[in-house]
Amino acid sequence: MRQDDHAAHIDKCQCVGQNGAMSSLPVTIDTTAGSCCASGQAMDDGTAQDLAKVFKALGDPTRVKLLSMIVASTNGEMCVCDLTEPVGLSQPTVSHHMKLLVEAGLVTREQRGKWAFYQPTTSTLAEAVSALLG
Repeated sequence: MRQDDHAAHIDKCQCVGQNGAMSSLPVTIDTTAGSCCASGQAMDDGTAQDLAKVFKALGDPTRVKLLSMIVASTNGEMCVCDLTEPVGLSQPTVSHHMKLLVEAGLVTREQRGKWAFYQPTTSTLAEAVSALLG
């Protein structure tokens, strides 16, 4: 087989000849063809930051567990005092996790005496997923 025949059998820009030397094959680019794939529309920076805050809040398994407990609550809310034991963390640590969920808009917080009660805001997560998927 001649070295020129390699181009028909090798899908690379270079090949090794029988003498061991590297030779370049001709590379052609079809500039008349359309793009290989459709380009997506990038979202604006503000939307990306808002979405990142929501998904970052859910990037921790403890926060996912806390949110799922609140969503599944029969009362539609949970006191921070009821969230500590199931996750095995101290009240200050759970409060920190809940603060991040509040800042992300995934739950709301209502202070009643010395206890904080949290209600889910499921629309925030639905809107974030919708914005991401378009």
